[in-house]
Amino acid sequence: MAQPLDSAFFDPNPPRVIAHRGGAGLRPENTLAAFAAAHSLGARYFELDVHATRDGILAVCHDPDLGRTTDRHGAISALTYAELAALDGGYHFAPDRGFPYRGQGIRVPRLEEVLAAFMDSYFVIEIKPPQASPLPAILDRVLEATSMRRRVLIASEHQAPLSEMRRLAPEIPTGFSASEVAQFWQAFINHQRPITPAQALQLPPQHGGIDLVTADSVAMAHQLGIEIHVWTVNDRTEMRRLLDLGVDGIITDYPDRALAEIA
Repeated sequence: MAQPLDSAFFDPNPPRVIAHRGGAGLRPENTLAAFAAAHSLGARYFELDVHATRDGILAVCHDPDLGRTTDRHGAISALTYAELAALDGGYHFAPDRGFPYRGQGIRVPRLEEVLAAFMDSYFVIEIKPPQASPLPAILDRVLEATSMRRRVLIASEHQAPLSEMRRLAPEIPTGFSASEVAQFWQAFINHQRPITPAQALQLPPQHGGIDLVTADSVAMAHQLGIEIHVWTVNDRTEMRRLLDLGVDGIITDYPDRALAEIA
């Protein structure tokens, strides 16, 4: 028998403004500066990405390689966290190409410190590595150590780490993997009842020229008791259209814009 959820993630009423990578349009993505800026605006839901360092620390960073966001190239998995923490996490953030956060002491944070800094908030934690690895077990321990188990939803486009996380912590809600989204959509268009292995369907508004988020697909998700969170939506007109369809969450680089739409 499946273990019931033990989570507060869905307790606040939707719609949820989910700051993508902490609010990547406002500050360097996945940094404490980004989370703090979005939090100060009133955001209480955050999406972030994790990779494990060589010494088993969960670093908050989207890419496996550091070249796009810091001042050096290299795989996170090849570095210790001490080596990673020495890098400039604001190096490439460049609105108007002014690089305003270079040399400002911004770094790639540990997951523990992000969770501990915003314990009144909720987090979509995306596991990035596709293969089976120790990462889900490390994540399980971090959530226990920070007392944040009830305030997170675990996501991954990859099946292996998501399945492992569900095995380790069946009480924590999850998103759909990419293959599970495809199976859901195939059942939906064939007028069959989709299988619902997770609690939140996170997907883009369109894919391959096909509208995925429609009044009918939102109604189906709600009939099945799952939420729809749409990524990555930065245009206010599109936010309003999706909110009018009844989506439960807007994942956005600009949480200020989405907060204004639901005010």
